[in-house]
Amino acid sequence: MISITRLLCDNAGPGDYLRYEKKDEPRPVVVWNCTRRCNLNCIHCYASADSSKSADEMDTKEGEAFIRDLADFGAPVILFSGGEPLMREDLFRMVRFAREYGIKTGLSTNGTLITDEIARELNRLGFGEVGISLDGIGSNNDRFRGKKGAFEAALTGIRRCIALGIRVSLRLTITRHNYRDIPSIFKLVEDEGIERVCLYHLAYAGRGNSLQKEDINHSQARGVMDTIMRHTLDLYQRGLRKEILTVGSHTDGVYLYLKLKESNPERAEEVRKLLRINGGNNSGIRISSVDDRGNVHPDQFWWHYSLGNVMQRKFGDIWTDTSDPLLKGLKDRKGFLKGRCARCKYLDMCNGNLRVRAEAAFGDVWAEDPACYLTDEEIGII
Repeated sequence: MISITRLLCDNAGPGDYLRYEKKDEPRPVVVWNCTRRCNLNCIHCYASADSSKSADEMDTKEGEAFIRDLADFGAPVILFSGGEPLMREDLFRMVRFAREYGIKTGLSTNGTLITDEIARELNRLGFGEVGISLDGIGSNNDRFRGKKGAFEAALTGIRRCIALGIRVSLRLTITRHNYRDIPSIFKLVEDEGIERVCLYHLAYAGRGNSLQKEDINHSQARGVMDTIMRHTLDLYQRGLRKEILTVGSHTDGVYLYLKLKESNPERAEEVRKLLRINGGNNSGIRISSVDDRGNVHPDQFWWHYSLGNVMQRKFGDIWTDTSDPLLKGLKDRKGFLKGRCARCKYLDMCNGNLRVRAEAAFGDVWAEDPACYLTDEEIGII
């Protein structure tokens, strides 16, 4: 996760302590995909969610035991995700339980189920933020989400949260079918008073694996970053303190650094320091995922690979057990990377980017990430 606002404008956001403070033994943010059920059918869903509940979904008692284990291990944040987490009947009980154990909570939802009553409950629970997904404007979003009217329903959910003072984080996954909507998304953010935007690069996982050909090309990716940086600066210069982040490609941080080297070398040096503290892609290090059945994954896109199950072993024991070859490699991957990633001079800022995308494209976890849009000259291998 790259904070464009922090790097470009030196404006820190609430979660930057997780990204830009050095820790000897960092504890991961845990994405708990607490249910696979969903009322939508998004074409890029990494969880391949549908309307059915898993037969072996963790129940309330098992969920509470898992949360206690996370608290004992020192996990700073649980992000309740899905599927659609609002379809889980005991969700609010689980959130209260986590907060009682001192864990910060976030919610990732499609927003379409947020009634006035649910918005009031979210406010009472004191969520740090509520992430609501939109993948374009109007019918473009509805096509991605697999349901007519999904855009208006999500926008209504956003408005209900904002009316109660809840911090909303808009989520968008970038593809070649919606990247032109990004300026309109920034306008929506300004018009609706949305405080945070996360722009995700496409991960080739779940149903998203079938969309590899729908990903933006390298030229389009550079243009997208130019657009994001231009709008971020514009908002900041007009006194509108929005938090803008990109997710799923640490290439963005290096690209921003290289741009600043040309225009503001002093700021570029500060950005370089921040990116090195962050360390690049943190799958298996500062980010983890646990699915609805209790399987632990290196991040939320690795559902096809389990490190263990929290109903059989404590999360902390699984997370620190480097006898698993993938987990061991992800925690210190520099000696395993191949191709352009192995030779890149900015490896300390990027850390080989998204490994699950390399695996999907080349059948090799340690191959170069095909979504890196920097030239060989820019990364120092010519």
